[in-house]
Amino acid sequence: MEKKNTKKELGGGARGDNTFVKRYIEQLLSGLQHCHERGILHRDIKGSNLLIDKNGILKIADFGLANFYQTKTKRPLTSRVVTLWYRAPELLLGSTDYSVGIDLWSAGCLLAEMFVGRPIVPGRNEVKKYFLNCFISEMSNLLGNR
Repeated sequence: MEKKNTKKELGGGARGDNTFVKRYIEQLLSGLQHCHERGILHRDIKGSNLLIDKNGILKIADFGLANFYQTKTKRPLTSRVVTLWYRAPELLLGSTDYSVGIDLWSAGCLLAEMFVGRPIVPGRNEVKKYFLNCFISEMSNLLGNR
C-alpha cells in the first residue's frame, strides 16, 4: 500500500470538501467499529496513523498502543495513551476505566481538523486546565459563539 502524506490529506486538503471528509471519516469509523466489535481499542488514532492509498482507501495503522478490553470484566488501563492533541478528556483527567469512547473522541478531533484545516486542540503538555480551556474556546469558535 502506497502511503500518502496523511497529515496533508487530512488537514489542508479537506477544508470545505464535504465529500472528501465524509469518505475518510466513514472509512475510519468503519475500521474502528471492526476493531471495537472484536474487543480492540486502538488508543492512538491520529492522522499519521492512517494510511491512504492512491485510490483513497484508508487503513488504520500502528497498533503499538492497542489493547484488548471487555465490557463485562473491567480492568484498569493506563491513561498515558493517545497523542496529546487527540486525547479524550477522561484520559487527561487520569481515568483508567475507559472504552471505545477514547478512539471515537480522536476520530471526532480528526473530523473537526479536516473541516478547519488545522488541529483543534494543540498542546505541548498535560495541563488539564489549559486543555479544557482551549477545547471550550475552540468548540465555541467552531459553533459560531464568538
